[in-house]
Amino acid sequence: MTVKGSCHCGETKFEVDEAPASVTRCTCSFCAKRGVLWGYYTPAQFRVTASAKDATYRWRTKTSEHHFCATCGCGTYSKSPDWSTGKADFDHPKIGVNARLLDDFDLDAVPVQVIDGKNLW
Repeated sequence: MTVKGSCHCGETKFEVDEAPASVTRCTCSFCAKRGVLWGYYTPAQFRVTASAKDATYRWRTKTSEHHFCATCGCGTYSKSPDWSTGKADFDHPKIGVNARLLDDFDLDAVPVQVIDGKNLW
């Protein structure tokens, strides 16, 4: 079942093939300061449907693209290599969707996994 999401002002809209079964809270400085809970998808499972004011932030290694709405400032999604093995796997990119922006999705109904990004990268 397709789940839609958007930034606060609605300039950026997106959809994913299904609601996340769990979300991830990363403790790195970027994620912690944003308060994001990530739902992860393959690029084929994610679609931007409107992005009139999309902006991108790249930090340090420039391997990840952190997208946000330039109008309201909401962090919407990120594109990055798969880091599940501890190394950047550029052949299998991931899309991290800010699950707080998903419409009709109950965050309290799914488990939260914590990644110690503060010490991993």
